[in-house]
Amino acid sequence: MSRFFATGSDSESEESSSADELTPKAPGGNFKQSLLISDDEEDTKRVVRSAKDKRFEELTNLIKTIRNAMKIRDMAKCLEEFEQLCRAFLKSKTIVDKEGVPAFYIRLLADLEDYLNQLWEDKEGKKKMNKNNAKALSTLRQKIRKYNRDYETEVAAYKEVNWESFSQWSRASQYTETLLVKTQEGEKSGEKKAGKKKKPKKKERLEEEAEEEGGEEVEGGWEKVKGGAPMVKEKPKMFAKGTEINVPVVVKKLNEILQARGKKGTDRAAQIELLHSLATIAGENNLGQGILVKIKFNIIASLYDYNPNLAAFMKPDMWKKCLDCIDELLDILFEHNNIFIGENIAEDSESLAISDQPFRVRGCILTLVERMDEEFTKIMQNTDPHSQEYVDNLKDEGHVCGIIDRLLDYMETKGSTEEICRIYLRRIMHTYYKFDYKAHRRSLGLQGETKSEQDQEESEGEDSAVIMDRLCKFIYAKDRTDRIRTCAILCHIYHHALHSRWYQARDLMLMSHLQDNIQHADPPVQILYNRTMVQLGICAFRQGMIKDAHNALLDIQSSGRAKELLGQGLLMRNMQERNAEQEKIEKRRQVPFHMHINLELLECVYLVSAMLLEIPYMAAHEFDARRRMISKQFHHQLRVGERQPLLGPPESMREHVVAASKAMKMGDWRTCHSFIINEKMNSKVWDLFPETQRVREMLVRKIQEESLRTYLFTYSSVYDSISMGTLSEMFELEIPTVHSIISKMIINEELMASLDQPTQTVVMHRTEPTSLQNMALQLAEKLGSLVENNERVFDLKQGVYGGYFNRGEFGQHASLDAIYTIYVFACCLRTVCQ
Repeated sequence: MSRFFATGSDSESEESSSADELTPKAPGGNFKQSLLISDDEEDTKRVVRSAKDKRFEELTNLIKTIRNAMKIRDMAKCLEEFEQLCRAFLKSKTIVDKEGVPAFYIRLLADLEDYLNQLWEDKEGKKKMNKNNAKALSTLRQKIRKYNRDYETEVAAYKEVNWESFSQWSRASQYTETLLVKTQEGEKSGEKKAGKKKKPKKKERLEEEAEEEGGEEVEGGWEKVKGGAPMVKEKPKMFAKGTEINVPVVVKKLNEILQARGKKGTDRAAQIELLHSLATIAGENNLGQGILVKIKFNIIASLYDYNPNLAAFMKPDMWKKCLDCIDELLDILFEHNNIFIGENIAEDSESLAISDQPFRVRGCILTLVERMDEEFTKIMQNTDPHSQEYVDNLKDEGHVCGIIDRLLDYMETKGSTEEICRIYLRRIMHTYYKFDYKAHRRSLGLQGETKSEQDQEESEGEDSAVIMDRLCKFIYAKDRTDRIRTCAILCHIYHHALHSRWYQARDLMLMSHLQDNIQHADPPVQILYNRTMVQLGICAFRQGMIKDAHNALLDIQSSGRAKELLGQGLLMRNMQERNAEQEKIEKRRQVPFHMHINLELLECVYLVSAMLLEIPYMAAHEFDARRRMISKQFHHQLRVGERQPLLGPPESMREHVVAASKAMKMGDWRTCHSFIINEKMNSKVWDLFPETQRVREMLVRKIQEESLRTYLFTYSSVYDSISMGTLSEMFELEIPTVHSIISKMIINEELMASLDQPTQTVVMHRTEPTSLQNMALQLAEKLGSLVENNERVFDLKQGVYGGYFNRGEFGQHASLDAIYTIYVFACCLRTVCQ
């Protein structure tokens, strides 16, 4: 029937007119011909749709365009289409208020928000975007966050997959989606075949479809959808109907899936799901463990390949799947001893079918576990160390170590020597930096514990020291690669030093001779070496070996790049020194936060060690213009403190050390002690040591002894003699200790004095030079400067090796010979005077 003779409401006329406009006109036709068309023929061409269908179809078309733009990361297109979608949804407000927010609309809002957040977190991807896309991404992210505030409940229900609560917010949306799909795809072919049956009226047709959907009829012919799961499209079948499922068929299907691996446009998540489905099919058809192991290998490899970027880390869901798959694979290998795996097995020689022969599968479980360990490190590197997320991720280390231990047991029976060394090193790397508190308590005699607690701790397993010793010694004896052996030695030394086994750590370092050729190692090994030397120095400090501690920490602290050398962060540099690619590489070498060494503790230990060495030396060589500096960094801190116009109470750790050094110069050990050991320094530094009280006692002892030495160097010219009892009271040291210190100073010719044993007195010797001696000293200094100037002149004229001692003829420069003779004589006089 023509629209000119239609009767009814305005809305029906609008619907009919829009439908007629969609009907194409035949070429050369006219108005009369349109009147001659029968009702049946007209019904076959026209589609009567409600306003709801039109509005929802417009929304679905826009959503489809947005999803296509999301696939190609066209943010500008996404922004443009999203703005059109918001306007179209606003036009549908009347229908939405009556029917409810459609489910497909909420699904898009949730998916788009997650997609934009994922792109925003991908910093590498954002850098590769052009300017328009990057700007559109920022704008669209702000808009979607603001827009979704009105639909927080619906979006949350969708994300939680609580379909019952979600369906309450989208009452007629499921029915609408079903209706649109059936209308567009033409699934009801029996009712829509042209010329066979006249279509029912609009109201009757909607009621029939509502009855088919199982809903209740309500006023106006609309239907109230009951709560239930949304329509889910059936997954494509893995095999055609009637196909016999056997090993060759499954292998063929597996190769088909793997052929798409790495290609552009491949859905990696869908590929992983296909592999899981294939594994399920293989298990349901009892095809044997061989094909199942092969599929598991490829599932784990696909999980690793989900992020093609090396710098990217695995998402939590993928990480959990990876750990579970490796556990399942190890379960199969432990339960079935007739499975042999290896990289040297060719694919054409694999034995996957059930037979009398053992299964042979190409693959390397050790490589998968090593990659898993690297992924765990990347996860920890890319997590905020001060967040709860870091703590939650760190809990997975127990699972990682459990997998490594299981593989270690498997490799000890079926692995080669090289593979055993590799898995041993992985276990060592998860053990060497951890302090074993249980072993520490046992070494102290298990003080304060009952017998039951002692037995319980002893039954829990070996000490970490025993485990490290067993694993490292195997590598020392069997490893053929220098790198694994070097890493094992450094980890062993670190573990010894961490547990205050100073002599074992020192001897192992000296026997290894690593300090001679460590500069040729790769950067990760150099970082491990630096960490080991730092831990060795801290261990020496705890044992009271101040000089050894200073020597071990000197190279790291004098460089001014301790943070970078220890792999605990990057220092700001000019762009010319480090480009973006180098910065990415260096970030991948960083040590996770839970393995860091406290840099403030490190600097404090170094400065205190330098103070205990430098202050007595400065007092002993106060008037020596050529005295050497033991620590340049310590002298720098002293100069900084001296340049300050106003000196207030010390606040930072460095200021405390500088104030303590000034007190030690005066021989005031009590003030020095108060600056080094106090509540602020305890909380920042000294409480971080496992044996806090013993370290404090050692520091007090060293401060007393070095203050005594400084006092004697500074004020020895004032005294004719001094009683050792008086010194003992001043510095609160035992008389034998005072006697020992003074005796060493006299033997080393540091103090010109002698001991009177009966009276326990130190008798000072006057060493003031005479006038002749002072003149000889001045002559020696002037002649020394003259000789240096002459040597520079000869170096410029005849080269570096053309000086006095390389002249071919004796007596060629008689004046210089005389100068050298006088200089030697003056040096002898200076030695006698001193």
